Parts: sequence; structure tokens; C-alpha cells
Amino acid sequence: MHSDPWQQAREMYARDNCARALGIEIVEMDDGYATLTMTVTETMLNGHGTCHGGQLFALADTAFAYACNSQGVAAVAAGCSIDFLRPAQAGDVLTATARARHQGRRTGVYDIEIINQQAKAVALFRGRAHRLNAG
Repeated sequence: MHSDPWQQAREMYARDNCARALGIEIVEMDDGYATLTMTVTETMLNGHGTCHGGQLFALADTAFAYACNSQGVAAVAAGCSIDFLRPAQAGDVLTATARARHQGRRTGVYDIEIINQQAKAVALFRGRAHRLNAG
């Protein structure tokens, strides 16, 4: 069941058009763990001049995806929620860190925290994963 998390991430990233289009980069990988970064660009701003919540969600969801697929078993989101804590601005470098809180044979729970370059929390995301074809 376990495989090289970095190899899983590289293979997934090669097919991940969305992550590449958003400028998301993989920083760290381990079993049930992923750290990704994204720089907020002008095109990511909403009508209030801050990073659109959908962009924050996409970063957190991407970190979630890489963490829950890190062990060589294909997994998809079964549900998730996000809490926005503070706005992000153009030029901010955001880091999303995803950690498995529980990973069973078929389902898992993952917590993702997004922080800015000043290590201030921007958003908290919790995702539930469902493993496909899990024996």
C-alpha cells in the first residue's frame, strides 16, 4: 500500500493542470502529509481587493489531494469545509500544510492550514477522503 510520496506527487502534478495554472508548487511530501505554496496574483483578487475565497479553497483542496493520495492508493474528496480567518493580499506567499488526522482502509480525515509569509493563519480546511478500490 505504501509507496514513495514524492513519486506519487510528481506523477499527480504532471496531470494537475489546475495546480500548475494557479502556480501551486509542492514543497514537502510524506505519508499523509503535504506542504504546497501559492503566490497570490492580481487575477486572484475579488471585488474587495483581497484573495478570492475560491482561490484559497483551491490551494487547501490541492494540499488535501496530495496528502490523501501520498500512500499509493487513489483517493478523492468525500466532503470538506473551510473557515476563512484573515484576508490574503496580492503578492502574499501562502503555504498550505495538510496532515492526516485519521486514515482508515477506505476513509480518512485531513486538516489543512493555510498561512501567509508572516506565519499568520489565513484559513483552516478539513477534508474527508474516500479511497477508490480500497481492498
